[in-house]
Amino acid sequence: MALTQPIRNPQDVNRFLNYFKTQNQPRNYVLATLGIYTALRISDILNINCNDVYDFAKNKVRKSITITEQKTKKSKTIALNKTVISALKSYLPQAEPNKPLIINPKTGNAIKRIQAYRIIRTTAEAVGIDYNVSCHSLRKTFGYRAWQDGISPVILMDIYNHSSMAITQRYLGVAQDDLNAVYIGMEFKHSDILRV
Repeated sequence: MALTQPIRNPQDVNRFLNYFKTQNQPRNYVLATLGIYTALRISDILNINCNDVYDFAKNKVRKSITITEQKTKKSKTIALNKTVISALKSYLPQAEPNKPLIINPKTGNAIKRIQAYRIIRTTAEAVGIDYNVSCHSLRKTFGYRAWQDGISPVILMDIYNHSSMAITQRYLGVAQDDLNAVYIGMEFKHSDILRV
């Protein structure tokens, strides 16, 4: 079985997310946006209630959410960035108090994990992502992008609630292209060396 990969290329991430907009799929856009920008597991995303992200009395999106991770049973507070808040705002008219956020309109319950997988796989294929992408790719994409942006793996280890740095390193999905870029980009200016 092939290892699930992060979506490494920022243009692929944009095409992936924009697909939901062009197909008028606000629920699926929220699902994918939460996955990519919060690093939550799909089981935790599917467990989010509308009241967790919306203050219905004030008709607005909350700035953070607090969840208890299903796998670790640890409580976690996550600040929502402007992309997530914007996605949630666009979905607010369809949200209902005390209902699952990622709802199956036929059952009134949260969609099942297999349905989320199909949404992610179908979209990846539709936008031309030809490597192994699944629900877990969203979570991995967060870490990969953060690592590319210079965020310390120690912080990512804490975000992911990993028990070791080795797990986080595998999770980042560092590819040979990433390693090659480090080798190729390494350069010392001779004048800098002489000043030492």
